[in-house]
Amino acid sequence: MLNRDFAGFDGAVARHGVEKLKTVGDAYLAIAGVPALDRMHALHACLAAFDMLAVVEAQRRERERLRLPFFEVRFGLHTGPVIAGVVGRRRFTYDVWGDAVNVAALMQANGEPGRINVSEAVHHHVKPYFETAARGTIEVKNKAPIPMYFLERLKPEYSADKSGRTPNERLYAASNLPRDGGG
Repeated sequence: MLNRDFAGFDGAVARHGVEKLKTVGDAYLAIAGVPALDRMHALHACLAAFDMLAVVEAQRRERERLRLPFFEVRFGLHTGPVIAGVVGRRRFTYDVWGDAVNVAALMQANGEPGRINVSEAVHHHVKPYFETAARGTIEVKNKAPIPMYFLERLKPEYSADKSGRTPNERLYAASNLPRDGGG
């Protein structure tokens, strides 16, 4: 079941120019805007998260129909500077570190199942394109409280479907994401 979700996630990140970094247990870590700088990285990450949520929802519906257990997932997104590099001597791994990674993990940990929880920084990047819902702040050690938002949907003028999860031509024209998902 986890492999099916992660395989679906791999397709979602590839379609939106996002890079999968690794899985750790049942966690899936992906990043946008690295290694190539991309001013629309937050938009691409949000679109990938919607696609990933669709993968999980489809599997949940199927498993509920069969009266089988299913996974519930929380998504957390943040944007900011990171340090990236290759680590290891025998089995090389590309990884990222920094405050932005830690805040993204906090967004995920403080989210709700089936929802995409984003930081204020992501909210500011994507508010021209997405509808969000403010949901309070999270206390972070040695930092000011960080406002959080749920990513609700694409704004109608950028959506190709009623649910607000599929981008339309107007959004593709506003972003630099290729329509073929080539990233």
